[in-house]
Amino acid sequence: MSLGSGLAKGLAVTFRAMTRRAVTQQYPETQPSLPPRSRGVIGLFEENCTVCMLCARECPDWCIYIDSHKETLPPAAPGGRERSRNVLDRFAIDFALCMYCGICVEVCPFDALFWSPEFEYAETDIRELTHERDRLREWMWTVPEPPPLDPAAEEPKEIAAARKAAQREGA
Repeated sequence: MSLGSGLAKGLAVTFRAMTRRAVTQQYPETQPSLPPRSRGVIGLFEENCTVCMLCARECPDWCIYIDSHKETLPPAAPGGRERSRNVLDRFAIDFALCMYCGICVEVCPFDALFWSPEFEYAETDIRELTHERDRLREWMWTVPEPPPLDPAAEEPKEIAAARKAAQREGA
């Protein structure tokens, strides 16, 4: 290949790029259309959190901070024994460290963590990117509904068992 043909190919590529229309979106004025289950920020459904610490242990960045204490509950029935449970004191995620891998959402056995498609939470100070549980709870309002179940699929065994138990109670 001669020097002239390489130069011509390069100029042809440049000319095609110059004549093509730009696909720039004017972001602040025009919101982007995101996929329905896109990863933006993590929301916390605090009522489901049992302080099992799986999310914090499995996080490769160690960006989840959890503090809790034990609380003793009275016996449920007379003559029973007292029970203890963990009470959540602090749940925080440092989004300056987070790499948005989603491992914490996947390993949570009690469905306490969810992906929200919100992505506009920039801060001027990096220390403000540590979101405490109150702010993480606010993100839960932006979590989309899960996709509907396939009508041809069989009913989940948990729902079937609950329906059978309800029918026995009603009969």
